[in-house]
Amino acid sequence: MAETSNYLTGVFEDEEVLLDAIKKVKNSGVKIHEVYSPFPVHGIDDALGYKRSRLTIVAFLFGLTGTSLALIMQIGMMGIDWPMIIGGKDYIPIPSFIPVSFELTVLLAAFGMVGTFFVVANLKPWGKPKIFDLRITDDKHVMAVDLGKNDLDEGKISKILKDSGASEVNKKTL
Repeated sequence: MAETSNYLTGVFEDEEVLLDAIKKVKNSGVKIHEVYSPFPVHGIDDALGYKRSRLTIVAFLFGLTGTSLALIMQIGMMGIDWPMIIGGKDYIPIPSFIPVSFELTVLLAAFGMVGTFFVVANLKPWGKPKIFDLRITDDKHVMAVDLGKNDLDEGKISKILKDSGASEVNKKTL
């Protein structure tokens, strides 16, 4: 059976209040599980201390794979399997291979990034997402704090969230 955890969720009305609250909560020694927002908030990654994504490296590697496969395929077909002199050109006309190589590079990079994102974010079709508050898709910002990973008790964390500007604090078991 899946393991359940207890969370305290602080609901915030405004993104500026949320950014200030993240700093206050972290400075008070509370470990934040995650912050959910209905739209992108500038500066929230820095406030939470997230590192830069390595998805660009993955995209480059998938793109390099696409370029290599395209060139190997075209050189193998046009230069080795069935060499033909077309208009007096070489057996392996590299400039003619550029469009196909570019298209396969873009295709594999895009599919590779999407697939990698799904794997890393654990977005599988049979998975059940953790929804802390239904209003996070509408107009509220929610800060989730895992009670099991914090040394402070529930009452102190609730007071810290309220003092930081949360309009309401709820307990969730997921």
